[in-house]
Amino acid sequence: MPIEGLSARWSGHCLIQSELADPRPENCVMRIIARHAVSANVNGMSGLRERKKEATRAALSWAAVWLTAERGLSAVKVEDIAAAVGVSPRTYNNYFSSKAEAIAFRYLERSLRLAAELRHGPPGEPLWEAITRAALRQLEPGPEVEHMPPQEPDEWAAGLRVMLAEPALEAEMLRASKIAERELAAAIADRTGTDPGSDLYPRLVAASVMAANNVALELFVQGGTGEPMEVLLPRALRMVATGLPTP
Repeated sequence: MPIEGLSARWSGHCLIQSELADPRPENCVMRIIARHAVSANVNGMSGLRERKKEATRAALSWAAVWLTAERGLSAVKVEDIAAAVGVSPRTYNNYFSSKAEAIAFRYLERSLRLAAELRHGPPGEPLWEAITRAALRQLEPGPEVEHMPPQEPDEWAAGLRVMLAEPALEAEMLRASKIAERELAAAIADRTGTDPGSDLYPRLVAASVMAANNVALELFVQGGTGEPMEVLLPRALRMVATGLPTP
């Protein structure tokens, strides 16, 4: 299934600040739609509608993460997430079937973007350099994060630690991880001339990249190293890369 189809199955985003930003959520929605429209090619209203959906999906997902890290999963209602983005609970339910799905979507979306960037990156770039570059790009904050930034690093990590321990979320994260891993394996196969259906290499690399990301995230939220993901993730990828040379 192509990335677009995978993304459409899940769902969330809005929240963009401008220099003259009106803080009301409903106007925030219109600002992010306008931002997406500026970057769209002239392809009629269908392209704009899709960008509006993508923006709303991303905003809802980030709001779910932000509120859950701040309050805990049980203390966050669908109405709270919808209100943070400036949409109705009914609109929220058009994108996600649960809070856990909304949270896991952000993880899925970033992983699918990594695969897409890897597939369309410079063809002559060494594989592990391309993977690291694409992975680090996914850590760059989007407009939703700029509008609703995380709390202080220690508080944010503590909130994420509690959030990620939720049993309902663990199941959704595992599901998202398997979807992303398959897409990443296909992108790696494209770059290396291998077949994810019969060759070990692209699937092993994809699984290793996902594992490196997950371990780096675990260390970050545990706070033991005091280092951000921007440091932990490339280090983890370098360690994996030394044992999986490109064929």
